[in-house]
Amino acid sequence: MEKRLMLFIFSLSVLLFGCSTVNDTPETRSSLVRTSNPNPIAVNNKDEKLVGDIKETALSIDGIYDVAVIKGEAKDCLVAFKVHHLERFRMKKIEKQLTKELQKQFKDLSFTVSSDFKIFLEAVRLNEKVEKENLSKEKKEKRLQEIIKLSREKT
Repeated sequence: MEKRLMLFIFSLSVLLFGCSTVNDTPETRSSLVRTSNPNPIAVNNKDEKLVGDIKETALSIDGIYDVAVIKGEAKDCLVAFKVHHLERFRMKKIEKQLTKELQKQFKDLSFTVSSDFKIFLEAVRLNEKVEKENLSKEKKEKRLQEIIKLSREKT
């Protein structure tokens, strides 16, 4: 009987700790169900207008309603987006269309475009950290590269 009780308590604690969202803010948690409209991030301040233009281009694509843009120091640029629920069937088509449009308008940049919500969430978290902690260029660039690497992994 005592073993069963210990097993139950252990299982319950694993479940509770595994499902916790320690570092998430209310805005991050609610970004799944509503538009979070994160500000575009540029590692270099001189690229702020450029990332704003990239975000506007992405939002002009039919079906996309929320976009997170992060521009690195070099040519790397991450564009994570969300689509309306009924557009999810066309997600790959929208992703291709967005990639094509971005490469056409901004030829000198290397884009990583993702419709994965996990990548979008990581971009929102980085945005929140930048706003709260005033991260250095190196930390922003390092986190951007981690998110890009995560987006390229196939699970």
